[in-house]
Amino acid sequence: MAHRQRASASSDPAGERSEKTCASCGRRIEWRAKWADNWDAVKYCSDACRAHRVDDTDRQLEDTIGTLLAARAQDATTCPSDAARAIGGDEWRDLMEPARRAARRMVARGELQITQGGSVVDPSTAKGPIRLRRPR
Repeated sequence: MAHRQRASASSDPAGERSEKTCASCGRRIEWRAKWADNWDAVKYCSDACRAHRVDDTDRQLEDTIGTLLAARAQDATTCPSDAARAIGGDEWRDLMEPARRAARRMVARGELQITQGGSVVDPSTAKGPIRLRRPR
């Protein structure tokens, strides 16, 4: 029985596509063959991110992260939970993932870095507790 072969890597040389981050969650968008014809128009990594988009709460979290870091020493860090607590009140836990998404978007724009154990980590793959700091 004959099997269909996948498109080879040569159908999309690495030089033709640029690395992208999702406009909603800030994670790296992995290139897919179905996007070959409209790669430049791709903004979201998934249907869930396309449906969520960026709302006022997300922008408020980004502003709060920036404000918290501005009030600290240049090399100081903060936790995404600090931003969630600042705007979420008693319901701050519901804002933890949106705060992490806001931080990843800010990393994509070059506004901050995400660290674990004092070392900068890839925001697309970081799991567990993270800290946020201004770029050095």
